[in-house]
Amino acid sequence: MRIVVDVMGGDHGCDVVIEGVKIGLLAHEKISELYLVGDETQIQTALTRTRLYDGRIRVVHTSEVLTMEDKPLDVLRKKKDCSMARAMDLVKERVGEVLISCGNTGGLMAAAKMKLGTLENVDRPAIAAVLPTPDKEFLLLDAGANPECKPQHLAQFAIMGNVYSREILGNASPRVGVLSNGTEQFKGNDLTRETINLCRRLDLNFLGYVEGNDLFEGRVDVAVTDGFIGNIVLKTAEGLGNAIRVMLRTQLTQNLLRQAGAAMAYGGIRQIKHRMNRDSYGGAPFLGLNGIVIKAHGSARAPAIKNAIRVATETIQHHVHDLITREVALAKERLATVKNPVQTAAA
Repeated sequence: MRIVVDVMGGDHGCDVVIEGVKIGLLAHEKISELYLVGDETQIQTALTRTRLYDGRIRVVHTSEVLTMEDKPLDVLRKKKDCSMARAMDLVKERVGEVLISCGNTGGLMAAAKMKLGTLENVDRPAIAAVLPTPDKEFLLLDAGANPECKPQHLAQFAIMGNVYSREILGNASPRVGVLSNGTEQFKGNDLTRETINLCRRLDLNFLGYVEGNDLFEGRVDVAVTDGFIGNIVLKTAEGLGNAIRVMLRTQLTQNLLRQAGAAMAYGGIRQIKHRMNRDSYGGAPFLGLNGIVIKAHGSARAPAIKNAIRVATETIQHHVHDLITREVALAKERLATVKNPVQTAAA
């Protein structure tokens, strides 16, 4: 396995990223090469500080960094030698199999679309966010790549999400639903109504519409929506999680009695904190690209990078992109057969 890491785009500098790389390399012996892309001086300093001396490391020097303040298309126009662009080139040239980056999400998607393109029969890639429920996780897509979509795009998101949920999250028959403002058939809008008509014809464990309260109660494994709504759901969930952590910390430290109770419940509180921590999930895969790209959040710490490497190795091992290509092609044939039954019968 050959993994490429853009070390320059995160909020906490390349030391944190390389510390996560160190842990990831120790956990995954099947990684044959790992490319660190960015400023060589900073990378070498970080390697020394973290005491990472691994023969699988390759350093690729770049002279520029795409910051969070840069426009997404700057990765293609103004900063062609930034770490993100060069890292994407390594995946395009098949030097590496997976790219992991904490950098500018818009820039990462722009570079991926332009340099990698999409898989055969896939119209648009989607950002798939893994979010916790009381018992497991569910997949939300699109979480921000496509603010405006057509029904066939959402149907493809459903197929891609179904593959990822089955292969990586371990759901044998993922429950797939379209996010709407109610479960009744007359709810939703033209986009969602046509989408559920398409999804009912596919080989999915399809629930129809699901509501916002279904997501975090474990009633759905794959929630499909456009990138505009999906990104709002994602940011709202992250904000609510932060608010709950602050409220718990405030309330559980107000007096000695509550502190004692918190100490007794420490194990449970710690587990909840772990489940709600974004670092635990490693990042969001960009599904549908002709190459594997995983977006870790900008404030990712070492555990997030370690888990992103884990997700990268699992995605390679499970041949997720080959499965997506096959199942999207099968869905296209199925929809064509249902749409044109007379022509199909005559043939």
